[in-house]
Amino acid sequence: MTLALIKKDLLALVKKHGTPLFILDHRKIRENYRMFKKNLPRVQCYYAIKANSNQEIIKTLFNEGSSFDVASYNEFMQIYEYIKHFEKKDKHFFIWDKIIFSNTIKDRDTLRKIKRYRPLVTYDNSDELVKIKEYCKTAGLVLRLKVPDTGSQVEMSSKFGAEPADAYDLIRRASDLGLAVEGLSFHVGSQCTNFDNYTAALGITSEIFHDARNKGHRLSIIDIGGGFPVPYDSHVPRFERLAEVLNAEFNRLFPEDTEIIAEPGRFIVATAATLITEIIGKARREGKIYYHINDGVYHSFSGVVYDHWIPNFESFKQGKREVCAVVGPTCDSFDKISLSVHLPANLEIGDYLYTKNIGAYSTASSTKFNGFDGATIIHA
Repeated sequence: MTLALIKKDLLALVKKHGTPLFILDHRKIRENYRMFKKNLPRVQCYYAIKANSNQEIIKTLFNEGSSFDVASYNEFMQIYEYIKHFEKKDKHFFIWDKIIFSNTIKDRDTLRKIKRYRPLVTYDNSDELVKIKEYCKTAGLVLRLKVPDTGSQVEMSSKFGAEPADAYDLIRRASDLGLAVEGLSFHVGSQCTNFDNYTAALGITSEIFHDARNKGHRLSIIDIGGGFPVPYDSHVPRFERLAEVLNAEFNRLFPEDTEIIAEPGRFIVATAATLITEIIGKARREGKIYYHINDGVYHSFSGVVYDHWIPNFESFKQGKREVCAVVGPTCDSFDKISLSVHLPANLEIGDYLYTKNIGAYSTASSTKFNGFDGATIIHA
């Protein structure tokens, strides 16, 4: 499909639905999921719902056979919607086999609610073990480890993960409480382009895994988390190259009976969405053109704040380009999306911009600040 035809199609959708318009491409979601599975054949794919919790995305991935990483009871119920009609034993097996509560800290009410399902949950400290013992002793446990996350877009190690030196004591502590530790997990940070993080993390995990098994603990799961790189630009290393590294390390470090799982979120949905916005104001401030648009950092561009995402903009109209600012519609001066975008200087109020690869950590954290509604979401 040519760029001109793509633009024509986008403008046709704007004419029908208005702006801001968030277009989700389910064909691309399926393509990304299948690419992940093809390149990592040993890995069970648990989609991290937090990246984009739109129910239609979950439906598409459920139909693809995906497993799911949930962070809360509400996310769990989004999956439950598709299995509530299952026979009791099939329902319980699905939850055990295809859902993991990867948030290492869970409130007591959530643990009470999920106790009957014998869920798979993570932990990284002894106080969490005591809480799980009291409120959800049926759970299977996965110990999350602190690992290197240097160079990742969003680091994780400052908030999550047990120190490797404390790992065995936490496994033994769980066993002493009568809880079943099923495996180990880690997360190298979101949008990880430093593949050494993965090899280091797998090396750390392997030592703890084999030491625990040698001491009689029946660990069988390795959860490699997320962080798989999305091709936002040509400088991002290819996922296929990472997959080669991971497959070699899996075969070198872990026996064939090890169940390996992963929690891709961004990788599945980031490239599956395009946002179209309208220029609602134009001003020249200290020599620079400011384009005010009808979406901003409190809405679809929330990833600029929470995800350290660098937004991209393209215009439908051609013209001589210069460095411009693109800012959101709210009355907060913080609502600046970017102060350095190359755009035509001849754009006017009523013209449109479009932003690609905005499927992850965007609408998921959108607000209604200043009374502005978020983008209309449509499915293609």
